[in-house]
Amino acid sequence: MLLAWIIYAALGLVAGVLAGLLGVGGGIVIVPMLSIAFELQGLPSQYLQHMALGTSLGTIMFTSISSFRAHHKHGAVNWSVVRRITLGILVGTLAGSWLAAQLSTRFLKGFFAVFLFYVATQMLLNFKPKAGRQLPGTAGMSGVGGVSGVVASLLGIGGGTLSVPFMVWCNMTMHNAVGTSAAIGFPIAVAGAAGYLFNGLHVSGLPPMSLGFLYIPALVGIAATSILTAPLGARIAHKLPVAQLKRVFAVLLYVMGARMVWTMF
Repeated sequence: MLLAWIIYAALGLVAGVLAGLLGVGGGIVIVPMLSIAFELQGLPSQYLQHMALGTSLGTIMFTSISSFRAHHKHGAVNWSVVRRITLGILVGTLAGSWLAAQLSTRFLKGFFAVFLFYVATQMLLNFKPKAGRQLPGTAGMSGVGGVSGVVASLLGIGGGTLSVPFMVWCNMTMHNAVGTSAAIGFPIAVAGAAGYLFNGLHVSGLPPMSLGFLYIPALVGIAATSILTAPLGARIAHKLPVAQLKRVFAVLLYVMGARMVWTMF
């Protein structure tokens, strides 16, 4: 068990650095890493991806706090947007976690693999949406939040890959979009983790030290170390050629996505 704790702590270190360095949410790194780690540990294959997604959202609860606090200090969080989108986020994320519990690990792996290919391609092409409209009203923001919450919970991510392009498209500066997205990631993580917890409580065959679909050793190990290294990654980003690093990371995402597809068969 000690070896497992060490592995999860190491995963958190890597995920934190990459998240801070490349500006990606921790989930996009943590989910595939957990999927591999859980396979090597021999965790139940039929619930492997459910546990990877739920545990990832559990870790994001902690990392998102430090992230949005830092952005808030720089005045980069639009709290009006956060308030208007949160209800939709909560409803959508809870619905998404319920839906995920009904789906097979095979489907969830395939869905995540497609997402990895999408993000990798976006990084290689350096795609940035052009501002073309204004942010919708409360009803519209709730609808956007609902859709984002469903997708984010099916992917085990904080939603930045979805919300940042949307807000930039709606004439928000990239700086404020990233900061606001960090704050939106907290309700996504809380609702998603709660959903995976409750939807997994009555599932039989889960490993010891599980709380629903949340695997506590992985959650604690990753959260404890990723909180420490995310700021380090952000500092390194100012000293290294991030554009080239993103290309390398994109290739890594393609490889992880291909591996997920391979393990489906």
